[in-house]
Amino acid sequence: MFTFIAGIIGRTGVAGVFLLMLVENLVPAIPSELILPLAGFEASQGAFPPVAAIAAGAAGSILGGVAWYGLGRRLGLERFRRLAARGGRWLAITPREVDQANAWFRRNAALAVCLGRAIPGVRGVICLPAGMARMPFASFLLWSSIGAALWSAVLVGAGLVLGQRYAAVELWVNPVADAFFGVCVAAYLWRVVRPSGRPGRNHRRDARRAAEPGRQQDQHDHGDGDHRGRREPAKL
Repeated sequence: MFTFIAGIIGRTGVAGVFLLMLVENLVPAIPSELILPLAGFEASQGAFPPVAAIAAGAAGSILGGVAWYGLGRRLGLERFRRLAARGGRWLAITPREVDQANAWFRRNAALAVCLGRAIPGVRGVICLPAGMARMPFASFLLWSSIGAALWSAVLVGAGLVLGQRYAAVELWVNPVADAFFGVCVAAYLWRVVRPSGRPGRNHRRDARRAAEPGRQQDQHDHGDGDHRGRREPAKL
């Protein structure tokens, strides 16, 4: 993976940094912890200005986040809950967990978006609940840009500090990057096939809860009908 990323940045410069960060946000298989320090190293060698590397990394991250945000707004919370109820095992989430996550996100939207842009694996998808929660776009863009710019600056700065020594970390960066991808895949598979089967039980329980208001209303209506149908005893 290191060789692949280095080749793209070496051939295309800051355009490659932008493209890699865009892809990293859309499909989190290439960690930014590998892309941006390498961009900082290239900047230290005079390939392009450090500010350009930071700007390109942040721009790619922001654009990827906007795509997730737009998908979240189009999808909507209720539709996503229905998807989780029907295919939550493959989505690795239940309707109940969707509601819990949405409630937490609404309380901490700005903090979640800003800090979430620096968390591996969720850097892009943290913008999905922002769209589903109908977070104002201007607010989302502000906090997403702040988080993305700060994270880009930190990692590009790390590459600048490493300088010539950055090439020496190839021997351990490759295994770390591959391990990161492997952990993401393993975590998803564990959620799908874990023996407890909790997702299935949660889905059935959520379906029962969703049906309860209707049943209670029917019982209430029947009770009212029975009451109305009974004649009052004649007064003597």
